[in-house]
Amino acid sequence: MILPFKPAHFAPVILAISLAGCDQPSTISAEQADPQTAFWDRLSSQCGKAFHGTLVSDDAADASLADAAMVMHVRECSDDRIAVPFHIGTTDETGAIEWNRSRTWLITKTDAGLRLKHDHRHADGAADTVTFYGGDTQDNGMDGAQNFPVDAKSIAMFQQHNLDASITNIWTVEVDAADSADPQFTYQLKRTVEGGAPEDRLFRVEFDLSVEMPTPPAPWGHE
Repeated sequence: MILPFKPAHFAPVILAISLAGCDQPSTISAEQADPQTAFWDRLSSQCGKAFHGTLVSDDAADASLADAAMVMHVRECSDDRIAVPFHIGTTDETGAIEWNRSRTWLITKTDAGLRLKHDHRHADGAADTVTFYGGDTQDNGMDGAQNFPVDAKSIAMFQQHNLDASITNIWTVEVDAADSADPQFTYQLKRTVEGGAPEDRLFRVEFDLSVEMPTPPAPWGHE
C-alpha cells in the first residue's frame, strides 16, 4: 500500500540538514576567491630572492640570447608594488660575462586590477627613450598567471618611435606556488598575426624557483 505524502513528516529532517550546513566552515581558498590576490601573494612570497632563468622560445630575433645568463630578482615588495629587475649576461670575446642591468619589471595594483610596466635605463641611470610601457589586466586571470595587453599610452609611444609591431603586444607573467613541484616564474611577450601584428613574435623566459641564487647588483638607475 502506498501511503500519502505528508510534507510535515519531512520538515524536521530538512530543517536539521539546513542548520547543519550553516555550521560548516567555508572551504573557499583565497585563490578561488580572488586570483589576482593569490598571484600577488605568490610573487611577494619570493621577495628578496633571485633565480636563474633560461630562454625557452626560439625566435630568430633572440638568437644572440640563446646562451645568455639570465637572472630575475624580486627586489622590492610593498602592499601595492613589486619590482623585479631582469639581468641579462652575455659572454664577450675574452669569455667574461657582460651584464645588462637595464630592465626592471614593475607590477602594481590599480583600482581595476594589476598593471605591468617596463622600466628601461641606461648604464648611467638615465631613462631610455622607450620606457615605462606595458599594460593592464582585462580580467581576473588565474592565481598562477596574469595577462597584460598593451595599453593606449604604450601604443602611442611605440607609434611615436616607429615600433608599430609592438602595438599588439600581450605580456604574461606566471608564478607557481612556492611549495609546488618544480616551481617556476615565467615572463612572456607574445604577439600574433591573428591579433594584428605583421608577424608572430614570442619571447619566453622561465626561471627555476627551487634554487635560490646570490643577490645580483642593483639594476641601473636604482643603486
